[in-house]
Amino acid sequence: MALSEREYEKQEKINGVIVNMSPAPNFRHAIINCNLLRMISNGLKNSLCLVFAENLDFNYHPEINDDYFCPDIMVICDRKHLKGNSYSGVPKFIAETLSPSTAKRDKTEKKDAYEKAGVEEYWIVSPNGSLEIYYLDDGKYRLEQSYLLQTDSEDECCNTEEEICLRAFPHIRMTLGEIFEHVL
Repeated sequence: MALSEREYEKQEKINGVIVNMSPAPNFRHAIINCNLLRMISNGLKNSLCLVFAENLDFNYHPEINDDYFCPDIMVICDRKHLKGNSYSGVPKFIAETLSPSTAKRDKTEKKDAYEKAGVEEYWIVSPNGSLEIYYLDDGKYRLEQSYLLQTDSEDECCNTEEEICLRAFPHIRMTLGEIFEHVL
């Protein structure tokens, strides 16, 4: 029996409205998410924290309603807020990898919701080689770093070896080249 097209749809609920996240992102999106998942997961070994990739909904204000996002990458440390396929606590870290159908929402609605929810660190990653890192300070996101991958080793601006770490997990380190490995 073949699955219906509806069963393949990924959705989020924003202000009480179901929003389809389609069409599916391209392979570069998936590669970046797998790269981040692998590096973060390795760094969280022997930890109470867990990393999820596109498979756990984040109910970002459970006290008000049941709106949710499905972050590309999310690190959670308070397991008591895990129920079924959702998390209602405050993640330590979220990364969204841009795709044409979700880029505007990732940079506006999601960024604002993550900020209000108290997510300490938010990354916006573009398959085109850019990375923006936001830190929560005094309840507001501040753009901490902005990178554009430069891979030409002959160029003095080459930054593939630029090292980045997660704010809450400074032992989790990765280079720009590792984040975008097999993408560009």
